Amino acid sequence: MVKSNAARLDSIFHALADPTRRAILHDVSAGEKSVGDLARPHALTLAAVSKHLKVLEAAELVARQRRGSFQIVRLNAPVLHEADQWLAYYRPFWSARLDGLAQHLEAQHPKAHHPEKNSP
Repeated sequence: MVKSNAARLDSIFHALADPTRRAILHDVSAGEKSVGDLARPHALTLAAVSKHLKVLEAAELVARQRRGSFQIVRLNAPVLHEADQWLAYYRPFWSARLDGLAQHLEAQHPKAHHPEKNSP
């Protein structure tokens, strides 16, 4: 199934909006995990993990496959790159704003930001 770019980004950011799903992504970034391995550190039932995995799978952030009696989950990292590309457009804006804030703070409190200048 081919999703439009907007729908794909909506799906990705929806999946990333939940802290448990972000934690699951972090867990599988270290390598493939079984559904049981993913449930354990979060004190979730297998059914709850499965619901989160369905959202992550719909966003194509993870893939699941059966190996014997286990369901193995792996990260699909290139999809995260799509979200990163979208965010990259806004980085210069925030960088400039943060640089401006730093300059403003420096002008307001020059010694507070350079402890070495406070030395005798």
